[in-house]
Amino acid sequence: MSVFICNSGYSQNLPDYSERIFSAPIDSSKVQNYFSTSGDESVNPNEYIVGTGDKFFISISGLQDISYNTMINQDGFLFIPKVGGVDLRNLTLNEAKEKITLTINKYFKNVDVYISLIGIKKITVSLLGDVKNPSSYVLPGNSRLIDLIGKSYGLMRTSNYRDIKIKSLDRTSKVYDFLKYLRFSDRKDNPLLHEGDAVIVDKIDKTVAINGEVKYPGIYEYVPDETAADLIKLAGGFLSKAKTDTIEIVSFKPGGIEQTSKYFSYDELLHQNIVLNNGDMILVRRIPQYLVGKFVRVEGWVKFPGVYKINEDKTTLVDIIDQAGGFLKDASLIDATLTRNIDTVENDPEFDRLKLMQRKDMTDDEYNYFKAKSLQRKGKVVVDFNALFRDHDLSENVVLKNGDVINVPEAKNYVIMLGQVVNPGNIIYQKQLTVDDYIRMAGGYGWRAEKGEVRVIKANTGEWIKADKVNSLSPGDAIWVPEEPPAPRFWDVFTTSLQVVGQLAAIIAATVAVIVATRK
Repeated sequence: MSVFICNSGYSQNLPDYSERIFSAPIDSSKVQNYFSTSGDESVNPNEYIVGTGDKFFISISGLQDISYNTMINQDGFLFIPKVGGVDLRNLTLNEAKEKITLTINKYFKNVDVYISLIGIKKITVSLLGDVKNPSSYVLPGNSRLIDLIGKSYGLMRTSNYRDIKIKSLDRTSKVYDFLKYLRFSDRKDNPLLHEGDAVIVDKIDKTVAINGEVKYPGIYEYVPDETAADLIKLAGGFLSKAKTDTIEIVSFKPGGIEQTSKYFSYDELLHQNIVLNNGDMILVRRIPQYLVGKFVRVEGWVKFPGVYKINEDKTTLVDIIDQAGGFLKDASLIDATLTRNIDTVENDPEFDRLKLMQRKDMTDDEYNYFKAKSLQRKGKVVVDFNALFRDHDLSENVVLKNGDVINVPEAKNYVIMLGQVVNPGNIIYQKQLTVDDYIRMAGGYGWRAEKGEVRVIKANTGEWIKADKVNSLSPGDAIWVPEEPPAPRFWDVFTTSLQVVGQLAAIIAATVAVIVATRK
């Protein structure tokens, strides 16, 4: 037995399963239409109790065909011409049809009798307790519990769906688990209503919970004598990944403060009838690594790009490239990358803060950090593909992990010219050329070029380097010539000058005033 610490007092929360739709705001007119029940086809003849207001069609076929439309009166009798009254009190529809047929056969010989219920009586029932609008409702006589709730303004968020009591006029009462009907269409928990029934919805006071590998995890109303196996069944049963040999039941010790855990197999839960208590939680964990495939993806300039299975901690980069058929002719090993998807979210508040600032508001250190962080390639694994596949340096032969992505781009045989050059674009790479050579080939500097601030952006690292610090260029490198900042506008200069002249004039006037005052 071990102590289990729960981060939140879930037992104080309300049930959260999806079937609690009746606790949401309801358009009563739409709900009434949706849940309305009428017509003989919606009546269970072995369950429906006929009564005052039910209308019958009776056809008698023999030497003479006779038909009647007749209705049960306030005393519970059905009057049939040439036959008289038939007492149908407290009879089901099937029993009533049988009694009507027997009565007719006493007065008519050798005839065929056909009887159909063509009109449904109205009943008045009450909805009380923890509901939005406690009241009496007039419903069709074949209405069930769901029809009453649908016609009302709905249930409360605190309504107990699993403890709904129906009291009848004969003072008998029965409790129904409405959730079982909503989830499993168990009709016995959606009973037929009768005249004078009082439906009483209790308020939630106790809960249990089930989490993990079941179909419908969540918080449920506590039901006395419900077992752990019962709740697992109510939650839809196990998912295929469920670990059913060690199911944990977390319970509160007496006093309701400290929690303890016990472990059971599902077979033990089925045979031992472990009854749940208020606040209990069932935890069903997942089988480790069950049906978890191990794959990597190879993209770009290989013979057979696609997804490949690996043996984790065994399959290497060389193994996968061999399976992918090797590199194509124009593949760039210098630019090839291996990216590893790490399931952790990196939170950098400082970087998030700097993203909202303008450059002029940053210190030099802040700007340098922001620039370095922006160039960071998340998940990149440092691998020298050129050394591994050209020079056969096996120290670069990385063991692959599930989810790795290998990208082999096409070789760039050009240098990219950006910014203030006459003809920006791509220029064919030539090993012996310098930065100045490429600028000349691009038509030279533009008229607004800031010549002293030229930068080279290295293709394989993304690093920005001052042009005079670059020893050699590589295919795919970019040369960026920035633009000089715009000169101040004339009106701004003129306005500033006026302000300065005005300030000088004020100073001179003040000085003269002091001198004059001193001489006096």
